[in-house]
Amino acid sequence: MELDLSYPSVDDLRKRARRKIPNFVFEYLDSATGRELGLKINRDALDAIGFMPSILKGHVEADQKTRFMGQMFDLPFGIAPVGMSGLVWAGAERCLAKASVRQNIPYCQSSVAVASPEDVAGHIGDNGWYQHYPVSSAKVRRAMLERIMEAGFNKLVLTVDVPEESRRERQRRANLTVPPKADLQTLWSMAKCPSWCLSHLREGVMPRMRFFDDYVPSRGRESFTHAGRLIRGCPDWDYLRALRQEWEGDLIVKGVQRPKDAVQLVSEGVDGIWVSNHSGRQFEAGPAVINQLPKIRAAVGSDFPLIYDSGIAGGLDIMRALAMGANFVMIGRAFHYAVAAFGAEGIDHLVHILRADVQANMSQLGQEDLEKLPDYLLPVGSPEHLETPWMPPNARSGFAN
Repeated sequence: MELDLSYPSVDDLRKRARRKIPNFVFEYLDSATGRELGLKINRDALDAIGFMPSILKGHVEADQKTRFMGQMFDLPFGIAPVGMSGLVWAGAERCLAKASVRQNIPYCQSSVAVASPEDVAGHIGDNGWYQHYPVSSAKVRRAMLERIMEAGFNKLVLTVDVPEESRRERQRRANLTVPPKADLQTLWSMAKCPSWCLSHLREGVMPRMRFFDDYVPSRGRESFTHAGRLIRGCPDWDYLRALRQEWEGDLIVKGVQRPKDAVQLVSEGVDGIWVSNHSGRQFEAGPAVINQLPKIRAAVGSDFPLIYDSGIAGGLDIMRALAMGANFVMIGRAFHYAVAAFGAEGIDHLVHILRADVQANMSQLGQEDLEKLPDYLLPVGSPEHLETPWMPPNARSGFAN
């Protein structure tokens, strides 16, 4: 592939995306909150996880097909929800949905995307998940769920780690509003990115939260106050219970870091848990999420479906998450760097990068089975390092044979 020579890594796609999209859009996509310590904590913890390679295993072809929650996917990762995807690149939601079918991986659409559920209904196949932010009205919630079901999404992902909006100082400095303001700073930033502007002209609509906007009359809000602020509710356990009764499909809860919360979620009847800290976009003083993953695995048992996101920058990170207890990995920023960099071709190229990286590293380990990755983890200090009774099979006794 020609792109593989010029853009062989996720970071290469990130750099190109930065050149292709206005500064206020890039800062929205790329930033975390506060001093962005959450990003650093996640990255440092992932980098601390090592594997012990083995030798003389001949040709190793990693089997990356993954059965997750009753469905077989071609790869152990999928596309995580990012709010306002269609602001990053016009039509991004449709583009990502089509790619999910083409690559046979899940696509999770944000409830605060530019596209509505109906906009992508014909493109998701059986791979559509829908991310749900709590809303203050039970009537609105039921109306939303009905539309999501009718559009063909088969999994609902309740996000619980955004009780209030974080400040995200970088995007504030970049003058981001939804929809974008028509002021000099914003217009100049847009003028420097003609291909981005052209994509939105072709789309023919102003980027806005179309799904949430449908439930807030335009006269009911001030200029530049997005609908999400007006109709969102603060999640609690009663909200989860009501959602569990109303949603007939699989229900996943996203944004979990505490093992005892995970245990209660299982008791409340959720079907999967998504271990995440919103990639440091909400709170920067929490733990590294990857270090919480094995604790949650120990708490919920070996068979309960766990998803991981936050800080994934390549195939090796996907392997780290799987080795630490995840069944599946979801990735948000990287897919949006890719679509901003090269459109649909960029998404396929990113999938190639990640698949090839997993294959190369599995070959180094001499192992074709992703489920055996825990056997190759390097021991980190003493067993007390993880502060949990759960450890990978060989971590107490030494390296894999």
